[in-house]
Amino acid sequence: MERIKQEAAANKFLSVPKNKNKTHTFKKQLPLQLFVLAGILYLIIFSFIPMFGLIMGFKKYDIIMGVKGIFTSEWVGFKYFKEFFNDYNFSRLVRNTIAISVLKMIFTFPFPILFAIMLNEIKTLGFKKAVQTCSYLPHFISWVVISGIAFQFFSSEGIINTVLGKIGVINEPVGFLTNPNLFWGLTISLDIWKELGWWTIIFLAAIVGVNQELYESAQIDGASRLKRIWYITLPCIKPTIVTVLILAIGNLFGGGLSGSNFEQSYLLGNTMNSASSDIIQTYVFNVGLAQGRYAYATAVGMIQSVISLVLIFSTNFVSKRISGSGLF
Repeated sequence: MERIKQEAAANKFLSVPKNKNKTHTFKKQLPLQLFVLAGILYLIIFSFIPMFGLIMGFKKYDIIMGVKGIFTSEWVGFKYFKEFFNDYNFSRLVRNTIAISVLKMIFTFPFPILFAIMLNEIKTLGFKKAVQTCSYLPHFISWVVISGIAFQFFSSEGIINTVLGKIGVINEPVGFLTNPNLFWGLTISLDIWKELGWWTIIFLAAIVGVNQELYESAQIDGASRLKRIWYITLPCIKPTIVTVLILAIGNLFGGGLSGSNFEQSYLLGNTMNSASSDIIQTYVFNVGLAQGRYAYATAVGMIQSVISLVLIFSTNFVSKRISGSGLF
């Protein structure tokens, strides 16, 4: 009995420093905890609370003529969902949205991985930093500014057409900004230029975390540089690649890897190239704000969000079955 009391007293004594240690750790990490708290508050205020407004998609809510609020308006069920599916623009909007996102993912997703591997192989530190800095600086330029630059370069009287005309390559200006057949290529090219360096940072960080002893052992065994990349670098950064790929596929209806479909289509789109530039996001924006049909726009946006959620879970499931790793 005495021994049990002694053990209980010892356990009680040992538990005190643990609690104090936790308190000390929390106080030491308080600045970091505040950063996390700010992120949580941001998600609650701008992501979770606005979700109550989704009920607007099932209500006959009219912000211009109506006097009733969102929650007191007449219930119409799936009326707006059916209206969107029966809209004559439906097939064109879905086609453009998927096509632009898929093409971006095919052409822009591998480039940051390849660029990160190339940067990692550069041994001159100063040159490596200069190239990396120049590559990710365009990320911080807004699409409004980039669209202005694009007009200066690709308009009928822009730099590209002027140079091509003077060297005799073309006889009349090429409609880069007005030809629907050229719009997808233009958006993909601009997206690669703007976001290449930013996504490279993620993959380069994953490559830096690879155990260097693996490279040394492979080099001793006579493995070439390409073999070290194929058998060490790529397998070690596979979880990062899978995570980014799942997020990109989940955002297929929202803008692909960079999520910039709306900005590009809205700023570079016009009546001449609308057959290729009109997407679901621009349709929601025009219907919701220009025409004041907030309930209808909410329903269309909800359809897009549900599809994105299904794509995330499906891609994660397939990734776990094939590669053994996933996002969750």
